Amino acid sequence: MSQKFFNRPTLIVAKDLLGKFLVRRFPKNAYRRGQNKTRTGTDKFLTGMIMEVEAYIGPYDKASHASRGKTERTKVMFGKPGHWYVYLIYGMYYCLNIVTEKENYPAAILIRSVLVEGPASPKGGRALQRGVYGPGRVSKCFKIDKRFNEKPASIKTGLWIENGNIKINPRLIKRGKRIGVDYAGKWKNKLWRFYI
Repeated sequence: MSQKFFNRPTLIVAKDLLGKFLVRRFPKNAYRRGQNKTRTGTDKFLTGMIMEVEAYIGPYDKASHASRGKTERTKVMFGKPGHWYVYLIYGMYYCLNIVTEKENYPAAILIRSVLVEGPASPKGGRALQRGVYGPGRVSKCFKIDKRFNEKPASIKTGLWIENGNIKINPRLIKRGKRIGVDYAGKWKNKLWRFYI
């Protein structure tokens, strides 16, 4: 997806991300069991259809890290759209966000769940699929850590989002409150979590 795709209102981008594919390229010597897509050369690829996201918008959203202002940690949220914002929670789980909207306006979308295609079934049937639920599990599955923070979502950096030509019927998109933001006052009630 181009930077132009992410340089739009965050709630629109959040809904449009559903059905898109998160893609991670693993160089040959970093390949491990479970990374199953071979495209060109010897690199391996893991893809997952995005099934659930949460939006964090603007400097006044108390659920957002950016509500504390521009810091060393949050400066990427104030940067260019289409860049990754990766942070650590509970000292052990990484969360993957994509920055949206114009520069100097802090907004990002957390990727919460994906549907990963596994290896084909032993009897030669269709490839098996499994849901990866929760932002920490998504990052663990895709081996995402702080190395991706502030990098653009692109093939060059090894982590990006592809279209995949799947059209999600808007009637299938559900919305709800964001998870784990009870501290955010009235902002905890925003229906800024989208899922299918």
